[in-house]
Amino acid sequence: MTVLKSVEVQESRSARFAIRCSNWAERWFPDSWVFAALAVLIVALAALAIGAPVSATAKAFGDGYWSLIPFTMQMAFVVIGGYVVASSAPAAKLIDRLALVPKNGRSAVGWVALISMLTSLLNWGLSLVFAGLLVRALARRTELKMDYRAAGAAGYLGLGATWALGLSSSAAQLQANAASLPPSILSITGVIPFTETIFLWQSGVVLLALIVVSLIVAYVTAPSAASARTAEECGIDPSFTAPPTPKPTRPGEWLEHSPLLILVMVALAAGWLINEFSTKPAIQAISGLNTYNLLFIMLGALLHWRPRSFLDAVARAVPTTTGVLIQFPLYGSIAAIMTGVYDSQGHSVAHYITTAFMQVANHDTYAVLMGTYSAVLGFFMPSGGGKWIIEAPYVMMVANDIGYHLGWAVQIYNAAEALPNLINPFYMLPLLGVLGLKARDLIGFTFVQLIVHTPLVLFLLWLLGTTLTYTPPVMP
Repeated sequence: MTVLKSVEVQESRSARFAIRCSNWAERWFPDSWVFAALAVLIVALAALAIGAPVSATAKAFGDGYWSLIPFTMQMAFVVIGGYVVASSAPAAKLIDRLALVPKNGRSAVGWVALISMLTSLLNWGLSLVFAGLLVRALARRTELKMDYRAAGAAGYLGLGATWALGLSSSAAQLQANAASLPPSILSITGVIPFTETIFLWQSGVVLLALIVVSLIVAYVTAPSAASARTAEECGIDPSFTAPPTPKPTRPGEWLEHSPLLILVMVALAAGWLINEFSTKPAIQAISGLNTYNLLFIMLGALLHWRPRSFLDAVARAVPTTTGVLIQFPLYGSIAAIMTGVYDSQGHSVAHYITTAFMQVANHDTYAVLMGTYSAVLGFFMPSGGGKWIIEAPYVMMVANDIGYHLGWAVQIYNAAEALPNLINPFYMLPLLGVLGLKARDLIGFTFVQLIVHTPLVLFLLWLLGTTLTYTPPVMP
């Protein structure tokens, strides 16, 4: 009985702390666009501080602004595809069945966290959309008294905890495929197969620890029924009930209400998907955002069956992509300023950050220093595969020099890369679009996860790194 009371008190304290963090974030955390704009200002000042010309800094801002447009559109389609699929009758029924599993609000938050983390191991885009749709479905169960903010934060744990340790890890995928690696990295690292990165037993230990700890934190920090803020109290209508499709009134509208065009497009898409999966490894094919988005869009069209219903669903989804469209270009500018603006010695801001961390690295400190460095830089440059291309020549050269296991160096990057995601709205935007919330609504809860994750991740990366020995690079 005493132990149970102690657990209840601890849960209550944890929940109160999370609520205080959430309240603080709602009051003081700016809109995610302001957050990104401030990051632009910080990196621009850093570039000027190292002696970079003002004109070069301004040029990098403008050139970089459009550098993420393909990725921006991909992320927008993640949101649109999710909405289109969710608003179809068959998908809504499936999600509603999954939403019947939890018995109370706290277990619902834990359930969302588990689903989010497990699906992220297959594909991070799938994790965002699926978890967001599940949160909305659970919110429709008003008897749960589930805190909508805590559940939304739990839905983000796939991106904030586990995604880079799974099959969609950009860094691991790059290192395992010689044709994808830039020559500057290939000459340093050679090819590093999955057996030396995500399939190491040490990686499994980190993954299991993160899943268990994240579930515990999500559960104990979820507000009780008495203090939970439901979707309605957040000003959100969680219903996906679509208005009835109007009947055709003119002969020219008959194709809009016929499944003919949908079936033709789906057949063409199926042919393309068959080619993708027959010419590439299945995991590599599904991990591509273009493949994932086409699959979702075509599935949504098929589930809606008629073009008019499909187009109406798309029209309802587009307004939720506003944050993605206007904010992602700023991250392109940040990356361009950090890596493409040089001082008189030809060094960039990213180079100086790298040098500062790596100068004091040795075999004992490498894991902690590299993990800290990757997390800090990832806060300003949240791009898993793209940032690895920038970091790898420096950090892997150091790993070779000190005789550190190259595959584990990749995993250090992967595990640390997820940490800043917990408080950086970059990847959060598609989920926010599905939920109808602001970043400030989730940050308070994800910040608590960050407090717990950071020492845990760094400690495990250091400890498990001591169990591995250096293997020289394997050239193709």
